[in-house]
Order: sequence, then structure tokens, then C-alpha cells
Amino acid sequence: MTSPEHAPQAPAPSSEAGAGTDGPPRLTGLVFHGPIGEARAARWVERLAPVLAAAPDGGRVLDIGCGWGELMLRLLAAAPRARGTGLDLNTADLARGRADAAARGLAGRADFVEGDAAKTPYEQADVVLCLGASHALAEDTAEALAALRARVRPGGRVLLGEGFWEREPTPAELAASWPGAAATDHTDLATLVDTAVAAGFRPVWVESADRAEWDDFESGYLADAEVWLATHPTHPEAPATRERLTIHRSAWLRGYRLTLGLAYLTLTPSL
Repeated sequence: MTSPEHAPQAPAPSSEAGAGTDGPPRLTGLVFHGPIGEARAARWVERLAPVLAAAPDGGRVLDIGCGWGELMLRLLAAAPRARGTGLDLNTADLARGRADAAARGLAGRADFVEGDAAKTPYEQADVVLCLGASHALAEDTAEALAALRARVRPGGRVLLGEGFWEREPTPAELAASWPGAAATDHTDLATLVDTAVAAGFRPVWVESADRAEWDDFESGYLADAEVWLATHPTHPEAPATRERLTIHRSAWLRGYRLTLGLAYLTLTPSL
């Protein structure tokens, strides 16, 4: 599974994650680390919070590749007895998540853990979020789905965000996209859903990010660094930042903008 340099399915580059306090800011223009609109997020909370509320222990959320865990925190706010664990490797994002949890009075119910999702032990959850992070579990989509199946409680839900081809990309579009992009990196949406069914799930809800969500995400992903660069053109980090932004913007607009989709599958395990 391969994708653009940001999540959906790949970790942010180390130069961005390690920017100093006087360097370019990190993703302050994003609410969610993915193409997710407010209306879609609200619908997810409406669908998933009752699953948590029905659990005898108040419900558990596991957020794999959580970033700063915005959706997890919204679920915890909507399900007052639930607890959540977010797993990620980016310390800056985890720190943002902890600060957001504290500001919302959720610090006692939200844990942000630095760790490899494929190796870190944790108990099964009623709601498992894996939005653009299946690569953290396995390189193969079917194997990642099997890992998610093992991490969700009976009767629970998995919310999976996974790339698919909206149409077959041309050779020129692949060459302009992320390094090594190939037509075999993704399947179409129907095949992706079939793969989830074969892994032991039933698809409760099938949807995908729309163009406005994608454009808002891509623009927001670059926006704060672009503003910083415009006002710090001679900063020591400016050349590397300019190159990173140029490469990413070109890959988006010349490569995957009209070909790569992001499916959001709400799945429940088959008995």
C-alpha cells in the first residue's frame, strides 16, 4: 500500500516532524489529519457513539495511527463513559492530542501512546479507527484487515479509511505522483469492499471523501508552511521547506488529484 507522503497512508516526512519552534509550523491549518469534513465527522460520531454506549464497561476506542486523535476525542465527548487509546509514532502529533484532550476535559479518558501499532499490546475495542493508517499494521490490505478483525470486539465497529483508484491512473499521472507509484498500489472500490468481506467483516456503510474534502485537506496540509515561507524566505530552513512544498503540490495537482480516492468503510465483524 503506497500513497502520498502525508497520511492518508504514509507517515509525514521527518523534516516536517522535526521542525524547530522557529521553523515552519506543523499542520495548524488542519482539524483532521485526512480529507474529512465536519458534516461527515458528525455523522460518524452519531453512528458510532451508540456502539460505545451499549458496551457494559462504557466502551473502548482504539485509534491506530491517531495523529492528534480528533475523531477519537469527539467520540469520547459523545460517549461519557468510554475510554480511548490513540497509537502513533509522531511525538508532535501525540503532544497535540494530549493538549487537546486536556483542554476538553478528556485527559482522564484518553491515552496517547507512542508505539508501533503492529507490536504494541492493547485490548480489543468496541470502535477501532484506522483512517489512512493500515500500513501501520501490514503492507498488504488483506493482512491489515485481518489484524483489524482481531482488534475489534464482537458487535463492534471498525472505521477504515483506505485508498482506492477512482479510475485507472495514466502512466503520466503515476509518474507525477509519489515515488514509485504504480497501478497495483490500490484496487477499485468494489474490490476493496470485497477484500473486507473476505477478511470476516460485513460492510455497514460505504462512502468516500469528496473532492471538496480532498482539496481542503491538501490545501490545509500545505497552508501554514506556505504562509511561513512567504514571510521567512531567507530562513535557514526555507530552501528545504520550499522544495518539500513544491514536490508535494506537484504530486497532488499533476498526479493523484483526479485518480486517488479515499474510501471510508464502516465494518462490523461477522460471527
